[in-house]
Amino acid sequence: MSTIEASTAMSAAQTHDQMNRSNRSGRTSSTHELLTTSVLTAVGTAALVGIHHRYRKQQHPDASLQDYVDGICTQLQVLRVGPDSTPKLSRLRYACEQAAATWKQAYHAVGDDNSDVPDFAVMHTTTMLARPVSWVSGVASLPKDQATSSQNEHDFGVVGIDADRQIVWQTTMPERVHDIVVQPLPINVSEVQHNTVEQRRDVVVMGRRPSERFWVLNTSNGQVQHAITADVDRHFYGHACYSLDGSLLYVTENDTVSLAGKIGIYDANDAYQKVAEFDSYGIGPHELIMHPDSETLVIANGGIKTEQASREELNLDTMRPSLVYLNRHDGTLLEQVTPEHNQMSVRHLAMHDDGTVMIGIQFQGEKHINVPLVLTHKRGDASFTPLTMPNNQWQRFHQYIASVAVDSERNLLCVTTPIGGCAAIYDLHTRELIDDVSLPDCAGASVLVNSSASVGEIDKHAEPTGFIVSDGQGQLTALKVTVLPEVKLNVNDVETHEQIIKDSQLHMMSFDNHLQAL
Repeated sequence: MSTIEASTAMSAAQTHDQMNRSNRSGRTSSTHELLTTSVLTAVGTAALVGIHHRYRKQQHPDASLQDYVDGICTQLQVLRVGPDSTPKLSRLRYACEQAAATWKQAYHAVGDDNSDVPDFAVMHTTTMLARPVSWVSGVASLPKDQATSSQNEHDFGVVGIDADRQIVWQTTMPERVHDIVVQPLPINVSEVQHNTVEQRRDVVVMGRRPSERFWVLNTSNGQVQHAITADVDRHFYGHACYSLDGSLLYVTENDTVSLAGKIGIYDANDAYQKVAEFDSYGIGPHELIMHPDSETLVIANGGIKTEQASREELNLDTMRPSLVYLNRHDGTLLEQVTPEHNQMSVRHLAMHDDGTVMIGIQFQGEKHINVPLVLTHKRGDASFTPLTMPNNQWQRFHQYIASVAVDSERNLLCVTTPIGGCAAIYDLHTRELIDDVSLPDCAGASVLVNSSASVGEIDKHAEPTGFIVSDGQGQLTALKVTVLPEVKLNVNDVETHEQIIKDSQLHMMSFDNHLQAL
């Protein structure tokens, strides 16, 4: 029997085992346990194998049940032999979890016509590999041969990416998406439960503004769990954030009647039902983030009025952008700061662990005006503080910052500009630019995770080594900073004096605005 058929039989056998093991959280599965339970569940999956074999015989009259036994024995022998057996078993575990989710979806798809379970398969098509996910990104154009849903004529989608920058899963979407928000790990999760819980977190995918929808996906396999529609007279502005315990989702919204900014609050424990709404104390709220104190929302009010179902900017001459701090429980305004120029639209944010907000500006004024585009602010500061730019040449970024990502451990900041065609990294100790790297149409940015460990054994406690940047040409580029004292340069780096090492991997898709790490 082929390896694919053997893997199918293994996945079916492990589906029953996955459901049994879900009630035994807190135990560390050993190699012996995994192999033993695979044998014990063979009886329970005999019916599934029989059904598969019946249809297989129609295509291959000479097929035999012994093929299943031979195939499984071959696969088990491969898993048991060799020094790298543990990573292979980890891959098998993830494959079983994803197979269980797929069987559940298939069960609902063939259920009673009166079932209340939404048939998301009509709108979304998911393909998967058995690998843990490290990042999630929106995609403006998926490969044509894999985006099969007839309702997705533009091939918009979302992808899960592993630590080696390979695509784990991809899910087509009915419209273009913007921000990707990953649910935080529960605060009380134990070390033993860490890997299992992490792979079951939600990831919220916001429609590109103005949109009336957002979706909740499973981080491990990309399958859509909820599709949320905006209230009447509301549309979403493309960004959201979770409370630090992961129980509430905060979303930037627009009142399409008054054009006032709103913050919608959704209960993650109740199928993301809307439970409250606050004023954003500004117009056009874009990105928002949670303060490390877990009590404060930080909101970028872009200051630009937009009508429903339109991206037309209505008030560029009179816009009033601001950075706002709100009490996340009752919406009380705690602090509000405005930039030096009223056309400096406060758009994208990142939060340092010490409570300093990193701010990316999109300037809406005349092209010849030179204003700082990367600012910082901390509670109590009277105004924003710009980072420095060599010779004050902010025009290098073409007045547009698309994403900001901060590495709090090493005090590094990465900003991207698709219009300027580059990604830049700042040293937050000195507030000076380390260097910028040419990356046409780059937008998404996130901290680079450690990829040196084997699959299933990624060391989440290892220090990251830089940033990962996505672009519209299909590249996922690792940017590693070599000027830090703890980073040892090899001979080639010393000779060329590279401050940032660029390593790109190309995929046949167009990555969209934002990239988020799990």
